[in-house]
Amino acid sequence: MGARVGKQGKYLYAVVPGPLERSFDFPGLEGAEVYAISNGRVAAIVSDIPGDKIRPERRHLAAQQGVLKRLVQEMPGLLPMSFGIIADGSKTIKKILSQNQEALVRQLQRVAGKIEMGLRVSWDVPNIFEYFVNTHPDLKLARDRLLGSQRNPSQEDKIELGRLFDRLLQEDRDNYADRVESVLSHSCREIKRNKCRQEHEVMNLACLVPREAQGAFEADVFAAANLFDNHYSFDYNGPWAPHNFVTLDLKL
Repeated sequence: MGARVGKQGKYLYAVVPGPLERSFDFPGLEGAEVYAISNGRVAAIVSDIPGDKIRPERRHLAAQQGVLKRLVQEMPGLLPMSFGIIADGSKTIKKILSQNQEALVRQLQRVAGKIEMGLRVSWDVPNIFEYFVNTHPDLKLARDRLLGSQRNPSQEDKIELGRLFDRLLQEDRDNYADRVESVLSHSCREIKRNKCRQEHEVMNLACLVPREAQGAFEADVFAAANLFDNHYSFDYNGPWAPHNFVTLDLKL
């Protein structure tokens, strides 16, 4: 969704259930007042901003995240917007809400009364390849065969060994994620597997959790961690706005 041209824009943080006409007691970007613009069954949370563009600087990203964090505490449900969405005025905001009302209402119903919690699990080992060599006999045999001291390994040998390691890595990730999700399913309504960003990561889960079940979710994380030994670290975080469970294709 592109920015709109205008001398003073409306920066869009989130869509929430409407009707709602109010200001909030926390600041938005550049310290501006945060308030709601309502249209029918939905409302947009916005603040005024000069111009039609904003740089993704750390202070701006932090300000947006701060607004969403407070909204999570105050609103029964919300659809967080991606960074940098600016409309050219209240009329444009209301038009967006009107044209997308049914889709927005459906999404709000999906996340109503829920928060997002995150869980990252990592291999807590100095060298992930050596750890896999010591825990996967097939990899150890291949390593000794292809990289043994009695031969000079070719590039093809190294590629073959790398492919075997990558396959075993993904198989373990899938199996362990299945195991953890079976425990978390007691407290989560939905679980999404996000891509692991680093080789030592086992899983990166986004979990849609009823607000009242946050304590149960945390207990489930500890129960899941007890299924693993000390070579694994569990780190959960949140609550967040449900970024991973909002799929919007807004009509403009």
